[in-house]
This record gives sequence, C-alpha cells and structure tokens, in this order.
Amino acid sequence: MFNREILRRLKIIVADLDGTLLTSNAEISERAKILIKELKKKGVLFTFASGRLHSALTSFAEELDLDIPLISLDGSLIKNHQEGNVLYKSIVPQRYVKKALKYSDQFLLNIALCHADSIYYTERNAIIPQMMEKFGARYEEVPEYNALTKNTLEITIASDYKDNIKYVRDKMCFPYTVGLNVSYFKSHSYQGIYYLEIRKKGTNKGKALKTLLGKLGIRQSETAVIGDWYNDISLFLPQSLKVTLSNSLPELKRMADVEIPKDNNNDGAAEFLEMVLKAKSNNGK
Repeated sequence: MFNREILRRLKIIVADLDGTLLTSNAEISERAKILIKELKKKGVLFTFASGRLHSALTSFAEELDLDIPLISLDGSLIKNHQEGNVLYKSIVPQRYVKKALKYSDQFLLNIALCHADSIYYTERNAIIPQMMEKFGARYEEVPEYNALTKNTLEITIASDYKDNIKYVRDKMCFPYTVGLNVSYFKSHSYQGIYYLEIRKKGTNKGKALKTLLGKLGIRQSETAVIGDWYNDISLFLPQSLKVTLSNSLPELKRMADVEIPKDNNNDGAAEFLEMVLKAKSNNGK
C-alpha cells in the first residue's frame, strides 16, 4: 500500500522519456526541470530509462544537469553522458550481425546497425533515416559494415516485403539462432512498412536498472519508476514505487502504485515530482 513515508525514503527516480517525461513536442516542461533540480538538492537522484540511443538522451541530461549514468536502447547500454564511462552494454554477437547482413542482402531488405552514438547505414540502405522510428537518433552513412559488426547494440531491419521480413525473423530465432530477442512489428507512421529489432537476449530496462542500482548502492524500495509503454513493463521492479500517467497503457496502470490523472502533455510527471519534493521538504511532519 502506498503511503507518504515511501516518498520520503526515495533516493532515485527513473523515468521513461517519450510519452512520459517529454511532451509530444519532445520537450521537458520548465516545471519538471525546476523540480528535478530541487529534488537533487534534497538528495534524490534522477535519470532516464529510454528506448532512444544514448546520443539522443545527452541534450536532455545536460538540461537537467544529470550526473549519473543513463539507460538507453531499452537497457542495451548504461553510460554516463558527462564522463563517457560505460557501466554496462549488451552487444549482439558478431556472428549474428553478419548473419542478419547476409539475409538482408539476399532478400533486399534495409538494415541498420545501432551503436551507442549513431545508427549506421550504407548507400544501399540510404532510405533508412526516412523509414526508422528512432526519436532523436543520429544517422551516419558508411561505405560498408565490416568495421561495425563487433559493437552493435541493436540490428534494425525495415521493409515493405512482409513475407521476407517474417522469413528473416524466423531464421534469427531458435533453433537457428540462440541468445537473441527478436521483435517483429508494423510501423505506426509508415503504411505497409514492417520492422525487425534484434538484440541480445535478456536485454531490457528492468535488468539495466537493477545493474545501475547495484552500482549506486540503492535499494529497489528506495526507487521510483515512471513509464507509459510496453517497453516500460520490465522497468516496474517489484519493490519499486511504480508510477503511471493518464496516457499509460492499462497493463502498466494495473501494476502501478501511483496513477497520476494527467498525461505527459499536462505535466503528469511533474505532478509526481512535486509530491516527492513536498514529502522530502516536510521531513516527516
């Protein structure tokens, strides 16, 4: 059962970005910025757990003067944006990167390799920046992929050839490959486009958060998490304080300890941040 004492003992707040902390215009509200900085003075840390690339998080981290590692690419990387130190990274085995490249060439599919700071594509895949739905990502064209197969955090394949995409999906799954997570889905923005996202198995926001908390010496019970979408389900650790907004998925709301009746465009996250700041300021009174 949620009570104010839980707010007073919080040491860290971890928030998703898109649909949660950010508005639809990809901005953090001034109110949220002020509250995050005030909470820092009270000893409450703040960071992101996002599906974005690390390079797409750094400008927001600088706005908030965050000084602890950021979780990016749905848990594939934990990295401090100020010092550049990598706490954890989940790399797709090189043999599977090469296998995905072979199938993409064979079936004329568009493929990109996602690293911490950029999404790489070749001239043959020049349509990738227009097809992919990676918010705030930096794209870089390269002559070929050979030098990039060792440090790939995610493989993304996109095409309007649905049957070919599904064939490659099957070939990148057990029993043909082991140790991968393969997600197949239809584009939300581009009609008739289908995607595969391939990562190392076990990669998710929740696992990354456990790693970060261990590094910081913070308990789950001293942690608040805020999210809105399917990739935030793993972020809702059992002993954490789980927070949703009015635009969050019903599945997340059922898991939540606190449901804020405002959405991301109406300072929903800031409402929770203010609750925590008031609890810390009252100091138990």
